Amino acid sequence: MSESVKPAMSPVRAAAMVVAAVFLVVGILGFIPGVTTNYDSMQFWSHDSTAMLLGVFQVSILHNLVHLAFGVVGFAMAMRPGGARAFLIGGGIIYLLLWIYGLVIDLDSQANFVPLNNADNWLHLGLGAGMVLLGLLPTGARAETGVVRH
Repeated sequence: MSESVKPAMSPVRAAAMVVAAVFLVVGILGFIPGVTTNYDSMQFWSHDSTAMLLGVFQVSILHNLVHLAFGVVGFAMAMRPGGARAFLIGGGIIYLLLWIYGLVIDLDSQANFVPLNNADNWLHLGLGAGMVLLGLLPTGARAETGVVRH
């Protein structure tokens, strides 16, 4: 029986990588006509952008770029357990603040520059809460410095 040796990945790092991957996929999908309806009406930023990711979530070029940036930053921060935790909790707080912002602004005003709609707002609530909760997963710092034998 041979032993294979590979470093263990902590739950918080794995969660951060999954979340980062989802952000990248969503950012890319936002630039694909058909997946994003009314693609030809997409603007850089403005509540007037009527492009809708999956026909539900209002997007703009800026909105898609923010998703891509969160994905890149998430992967970079997920290289270390502390960074993964900071990405999930910090990013979750940002999305919870974005949810509150989306609730208090007039969605038909210039303040809605991202742009956001009601579906985005409620997604941001779930995403923010989920990211914060995932950030509370164990870092497994001991397991990541040690070796797991199979």
